Amino acid sequence: MSKHNQETQPAVPRHVAIIMDGNNRWAKKRLLPGVAGHKAGVDAVRAVIEVCVESGVEVLTLFAFSSENWQRPADEVSALMELFLTALRREARKLSQNGIRLRIIGDRSRFHPELQAAMAEAEALASEGRFLLQVAANYGGQWDITQAARQLAERVQAGELRAEQIDAAMLEGCLATAGQPLPDLCIRTGGEHRISNFLLWQLAYSELYFSDLYWPDFKHEAMRKALANFATRQRRFGKTGDQVAGDSRGC
Repeated sequence: MSKHNQETQPAVPRHVAIIMDGNNRWAKKRLLPGVAGHKAGVDAVRAVIEVCVESGVEVLTLFAFSSENWQRPADEVSALMELFLTALRREARKLSQNGIRLRIIGDRSRFHPELQAAMAEAEALASEGRFLLQVAANYGGQWDITQAARQLAERVQAGELRAEQIDAAMLEGCLATAGQPLPDLCIRTGGEHRISNFLLWQLAYSELYFSDLYWPDFKHEAMRKALANFATRQRRFGKTGDQVAGDSRGC
């Protein structure tokens, strides 16, 4: 790529993470049951995937169900599980046909065995492709860091590793997202301005983008707007703006 192209081509995040918030409020505003908002949100997922693929994003991680969401009303959780099961069975083949890999991250042990089996089947079916869709289900950032620390502690206990050898890179390699680039951009819909225990380690230097749109309304135009906003950001990673500008001129 020429220097001119590097300067004029918009910056595209390699990895986008999204907190899909506002499904219930979208439904309530329309006097519908909460699950109707989650069903409507599936269309937004398709739209966002399409924009990411056409824009050159490599990884999309969606926060589908947090470890705290079990506290919601039992009928809503049950409906969400049924919707998740249906979506896995219906969408996995479509993902595969469109060159999209599927990976589900989180603690699967609490899910019904039928849903666990459907997750494994969907991942096996959509196992190849240049674009990776990661779905965070029964996921929490604190859980992720804890399970990574436990893995390292077990290795120390087994004599495979000394405590003083543990560094940030080693812990990062034990996280649920190991092997993937860290998120460059984190989007949250629904008007809330927090990350809610999502990818706590991984979002350390991510650009944050908040939208007032409820998730079912976050479609193609909204996603393109978020990517355009990202392209205007100067990512410094602890450096000064002048240092970053100097690095760019040296390319």
